[in-house]
Amino acid sequence: MTRSVELRHAAHGRTGDKGNRSNISVIAWDPALYPLLVDQLTEEAVARRFASRRPTRVTRHLLPNLHAMNFVLDDVLDGGVNDALNLDSHGKALSFVVLAMPLEVPESLLPLLRRPIPNQNDTMETTR
Repeated sequence: MTRSVELRHAAHGRTGDKGNRSNISVIAWDPALYPLLVDQLTEEAVARRFASRRPTRVTRHLLPNLHAMNFVLDDVLDGGVNDALNLDSHGKALSFVVLAMPLEVPESLLPLLRRPIPNQNDTMETTR
């Protein structure tokens, strides 16, 4: 049996940007949670999450010794910080979009999640 929680309960993120490219790193809070991230946080899932920003490419780099992964999203910053008219286009804000993604967690791993996690009867809302 599994429970759906926001990714932020299983991992934290670091981000950066250069030109029109964003780097988003996702780091598991506990090494035992890393396999869930590898299985569920795919290039395709992240590309779907950022579909409204129309990335031309999403590349995932696995960092198993760090229990982390890094996503590189090309052409996702509206031309880059200096060219964009959108004030919220900085790559640093985009990790929150990833950390709000749903993650299916087996009940046996729930104690490893960061608190507070939602009650089982709560509905999870995610940003699009």
